[in-house]
Amino acid sequence: MALETREFRAQARFQRVSPQKARLVLELIKGRGVEEALNTVAFTKKSVAPMVEKVLRSALQNANYLSQEQGLDVDVDNLYVKTAIANDGPRMKRIRPAPMGRAYRYQRRLSHIMIAVAERGEGGESLVHTVGETAEAGSAPKTAKKKKATAKKAPARKLSGRADGKKAAPKKAGKTWKGLGKKG
Repeated sequence: MALETREFRAQARFQRVSPQKARLVLELIKGRGVEEALNTVAFTKKSVAPMVEKVLRSALQNANYLSQEQGLDVDVDNLYVKTAIANDGPRMKRIRPAPMGRAYRYQRRLSHIMIAVAERGEGGESLVHTVGETAEAGSAPKTAKKKKATAKKAPARKLSGRADGKKAAPKKAGKTWKGLGKKG
C-alpha cells in the first residue's frame, strides 16, 4: 500500500560555502515543520544560515505556486522538511604565497544545497513509509537467531624466547667505532 507523496524542491547551486559547514545547519531543520525550520534557521549564528533560509523559502513558494496555479490542494501549514542535503560542488583552485618565493595551493569548496518539503499525513505522520512499516499487519517481525558464544582458551604463556624452553645465550658486545679501524 503506497501512498502518493507530493514533494516540492528548491536548490541553490554553486554556493561558496563548504558542504561540511552547510550540513551543520541542514541537520538542524531536517524533519521539522516549515515554520519551525524557518525560526530555527533565523536564530542560527552560522554564515550559511541565510543561504539555507533562502532555499527553504523558495521550496515553500514552489509549494504555494503549485497549489494555486495548478489546482493542487496543498496545505502549506502542514508541510515539513523531508530532505535537506548539501552536495559537493566543483572546487576552485587557489594559491597562497609561501616563504622563499614558493606558493601553497588550496581549494575553495562550493556546495549545492537542496531542500525538499512534503505534506504530512493525517495525525501528523509523514506520507512516506519506511521499510519496516511496509510489512503486513499479520506478520510478526523476524528476529535473527543468536549464536552461542563459546569460551576460548587463553594462549599458554611463553617461559622464554625460545620454543624448546632453553634460555637464550647472553648477547655479545658489538664492535665499536674504534674496533672498526676508524680514527675518531
